[in-house]
Amino acid sequence: MPENKNLVQCYNRGCGKQFDPNQNDKDECQHHPGAPVFHDAYKGWSCCNKKSVDFTEFLNIKGCTLSKHSTVKPPEPEKKTLDKELDKKDVIEVRAPIVGPQLTRPPFDTPLVALEARIADSLKQLVQNLQKPAAAADDGNVTIGTSCKNGGCSTSYEGPQTNDTICTYHPGCPIFHEGLKFWSCCQKRTTDFNVFLSQPGCTTGSHKWTKEGPAAGTVKCRWDWHQTPDYVIVSVYAKKYDPTLSFVKLNPVRLNTKLVFREEGDAVFELDLELRGVISIENSSASMLPSKVEIKLKKGEPGAWAKLDFPRSETKKEEPKPQEQTPIEDDSVDLSTVEAIRSIGQVNMTE
Repeated sequence: MPENKNLVQCYNRGCGKQFDPNQNDKDECQHHPGAPVFHDAYKGWSCCNKKSVDFTEFLNIKGCTLSKHSTVKPPEPEKKTLDKELDKKDVIEVRAPIVGPQLTRPPFDTPLVALEARIADSLKQLVQNLQKPAAAADDGNVTIGTSCKNGGCSTSYEGPQTNDTICTYHPGCPIFHEGLKFWSCCQKRTTDFNVFLSQPGCTTGSHKWTKEGPAAGTVKCRWDWHQTPDYVIVSVYAKKYDPTLSFVKLNPVRLNTKLVFREEGDAVFELDLELRGVISIENSSASMLPSKVEIKLKKGEPGAWAKLDFPRSETKKEEPKPQEQTPIEDDSVDLSTVEAIRSIGQVNMTE
């Protein structure tokens, strides 16, 4: 079939066919009279609301209207142009943020200043309620017949005059290991339990009528921070801490806060940070609430902090080695009274 050299391109959207202008008398052009629409990853036509997320499928959407072919290009959508007559007074100037600190950083060990924290009334009442039972139970009196709590001492309290007597005791702890019984402080070993009980103490001192509580430990508290253009806010989430023993201290580049928990044997939580930016101590504040401590740090210079603090490497202190090392693991026994030691001895002898 000879090629028709009179064919021209149809410019109706979605048609894409060639036609003979001399034979364009039928409605054979299937096209979209509307405009293509691209919105939220969808591609479609305004005339028939057919859309797809795939561009190839969009191109293959058949036209929704039949008419004659056209050699006239459809008008391009109007492009928004900037108003060249915009008054310069209406131009909003955007400045780049400050990249680096402008203030001089003082040393980290600059003296700290304690903030006078605002203590919520509800927290004061909570602490008072926790302290009342402890105050009622501790009357400061020693009951007659109370045994000395120093290991190896068999003296009982008979009155104030007993305090004038010398306490001979073992400052270490009793250890039972592979049939041997001895005190960790003097290493006099024996296999006989009665001989072990009769071993005289290796140290002299004063009697102790009450057993010491556990040493103050540490408490883990959750904390986080956020910032505004002018402030950095640090929140430590904690309950039942004593605000009278806790504190918040600052210097221009350091935050040091310590919370004391009386109900947990004076256990503490401490947060000591080298701040990323310089702060104004005079315009900073702290609030102690029943569920958290909120510390509001005033930035000394404008700009956002990338992080709250600089990581600090803590050097571990080497503990002194004991003079004598015994390869014994988990063989120490908590025996604070002679009665407890004798009771164990009776059990051993019955076995």
